Amino acid sequence: GFTAMQSIIWLERAGKLKPDSTLLVTGASGGVGSTAVAIAHHLGYKNIVASTGRVEENQELLRKLGATEVIGRLEAGRPLDAERYDAAIDTVGGSTLAAVLSQLKYGGAVACSGVAGGPKLPASVFPFILRGVSLLGVDSVQLPQAERLAVWDRLARDFPRNYFDLVRNEPVDLEALGSLSQRILAGQVTGRVLVDVRPKL
Repeated sequence: GFTAMQSIIWLERAGKLKPDSTLLVTGASGGVGSTAVAIAHHLGYKNIVASTGRVEENQELLRKLGATEVIGRLEAGRPLDAERYDAAIDTVGGSTLAAVLSQLKYGGAVACSGVAGGPKLPASVFPFILRGVSLLGVDSVQLPQAERLAVWDRLARDFPRNYFDLVRNEPVDLEALGSLSQRILAGQVTGRVLVDVRPKL
C-alpha cells in the first residue's frame, strides 16, 4: 500500500484531488492499483475510474473496493484526446501512460509509479504545453526518511481495514513462486499475494 498511498499524497499536495474529482487508476487489478482504488474510496473520493485489462473477471471486486466505473486498458491514440480525468494514478507506464496524459483535463496531473507497460513514453508534449498537465514521478525506493514516515503515518490512519478481506489470495510458499510468477504474467492473479518464507519442518 505504500506506493498507492504515496501516489495519492503526491496528487493531494499538487492540489489535483478534490472530493468530486474524477480519478483514474490504471492497472487497477494489480497490487498498487487495487490498493489505490480502495484508499481513494476510503478517503471519500467519489468518482474513481478503474482501468484494467481484465474487466469481466475483476469488475465486481473493483466496485467493492470503491470504483464507480470499470473500463478496459487504455491504449495510446491521438496526442490529445477528449478531456476525461482530473487526476490519475498510473501503475503501468508505456503507452498506457501516454493515453492517460492525452485524456487529462486542463491542469490535471498523473502520479506515475509503474513500468509494466514498458519504459518508453510514446507521447507528445501537447498535454503539457496545451493543457498544462503535470507528470509526478513516484519513487518509493530513494524517498527521504521524513517523507517515508509521513506516508507510513497516512497508511496507518487511512488504509481501509477491509482491503485484505476483499482481495485475499491463498498464501504460497517459496517453492510455489515459479508457478505463481507465470500466473501473474498471464494476468491470472488479482491484488496481493502473501509469500510464506518460513522454512518447512
